[in-house]
Order: sequence, then structure tokens, then C-alpha cells
Amino acid sequence: MSKNATAAKIFHIEIVETLSQIVEIIAEDEQTALLKAQELYSNEEVVLYADDCIDTKYNIFKYE
Repeated sequence: MSKNATAAKIFHIEIVETLSQIVEIIAEDEQTALLKAQELYSNEEVVLYADDCIDTKYNIFKYE
């Protein structure tokens, strides 16, 4: 190997996507609205898809 050649390294890159969707909830207060939204999401009545992507980040997690 020549003196100018650099050895290849392995990089671990974390790809983070943020999905977002606004859901209209009718409730008596904020806490109840949050609980209803969580229940809808848990029961897969609200599903987020690739079209709901609002941000993508790339982080170097670890390299060897």
C-alpha cells in the first residue's frame, strides 16, 4: 500500500425520520384529548405513512 493511500473505515449512520399528522379530537380537556389520540394510534385507527414524513436526519452513530 502506498504512503498516500488511506484505509477504508466502517461507519454506522443512523437515519431518523420524523412522521407527523394532525388529528382532530373532540374532548373536554387537553389530557382527555391526548389519551384519545394515543388510543387511536395504539389501535391503529391513525396510521402514519411515508407521505407524513416532515424531516430526515443523518447521524454518525459509531465508527470503527
